[in-house]
Amino acid sequence: MSIWRTLDELPAATEWAGLNTIIRVTSYRHLRSGKYLMIKKPQTRYYISSLTETVEQFARRIRDYWHVENKVHYVRDVTQCVAGDPPRGEDNSRIRVYPLPNLFALARNFALNLYREYGFNNMAQAQRKSGFGIQLLKVLFRMK
Repeated sequence: MSIWRTLDELPAATEWAGLNTIIRVTSYRHLRSGKYLMIKKPQTRYYISSLTETVEQFARRIRDYWHVENKVHYVRDVTQCVAGDPPRGEDNSRIRVYPLPNLFALARNFALNLYREYGFNNMAQAQRKSGFGIQLLKVLFRMK
């Protein structure tokens, strides 16, 4: 990770009010097939900020952001798609008419929170088990 606070070389920086820092992060995505490392692909991302924090503070903020992305958004995209559809089901959803996208997102989050509260670590497994019958759904919703 590197940061720039001297923005003299970037004339367009004046177009962003309050811009103080540009952050460059290079991370490595590891894709595995069993025990074999198939791809170790570097990715470089840039962030702009009005903050003037240390490298460590920016690193913590960025890690926290990606933690949420991986824990919530990715899980919803992969596990909460229609059966038979490829992963990224939520991103490919054809639900477009307000307020349905908001309601479906709320329902998906609610389901994931119920699964986690019940003790599931694998959300895909939780969804499959919930689809097998009404008994687990009754337990999740605390119904008699």
